[in-house]
Amino acid sequence: MRMYAELAPWFHLLTHPSSYAEEAAYYQRALESAADGEARTLLELGAGGGNNASYLKRRFACTLTDLSAEMIVVSRAINPECEHVQGDMRTLRLGRTFDTVFVHDAVDYMTTEEDLAAAIATAAAHTRPGGAALFVPDAVRERFAPDTSHGGHDGPDGRALRYLEWTRDEDPDDTAYEVDYAIVLREPGRPPRLEHDHHRCGLFPIATWERLLAASGLTPVPPPPGDPFPDGHAVFLARRSGSHRARGNRLGDRGV
Repeated sequence: MRMYAELAPWFHLLTHPSSYAEEAAYYQRALESAADGEARTLLELGAGGGNNASYLKRRFACTLTDLSAEMIVVSRAINPECEHVQGDMRTLRLGRTFDTVFVHDAVDYMTTEEDLAAAIATAAAHTRPGGAALFVPDAVRERFAPDTSHGGHDGPDGRALRYLEWTRDEDPDDTAYEVDYAIVLREPGRPPRLEHDHHRCGLFPIATWERLLAASGLTPVPPPPGDPFPDGHAVFLARRSGSHRARGNRLGDRGV
């Protein structure tokens, strides 16, 4: 996926941090509502360009991870005070736990049930007993609908980007859907150029999500009202089994 590699320096012109204030505030409320005890630390798996983290870091001490080294550079540029770790959400093990764990739309790239189970297990392994885990995939099987959208931003350095996004499910019997991006890039003194990027994303029924969460020791918690994006996706909020207070440990307990 070129968007997270050679096109990564353009990422904040594709999706700008300023567009994330409303949803980040909702994710903060959700994590706070589900955590047993005060929530001070947050691990984000697949943090990408750090757009949500640019708001969540005001409330939590954030550790941000991503598979792409190029995207970590993008996130560090706007979140220099946050810890950054390169790693795969299916296999990452940091050897410590957090009060909250957040997985945004990067979980969409889990296209098999085995991959999704591994990502959920990673989240559970890093959530302290009584801590909260939040997953926000772009789509679930029951609510998926083909779509097209467009957008983009102008940058202060004279660069500009516009895109067309085409989302479709070519095989309703598998666990994936397809997304194509037509991206026009403009730089000062150069003619515009057109780039194409193809993404394959996971698509699972709600029951699969719930079964895999339970298998990882995560108990579903009703999300708070006010979801800013109610169409298409689902919000999976859970608490790790066990009582944080009963253990008498300090908040942000380390050790898996």
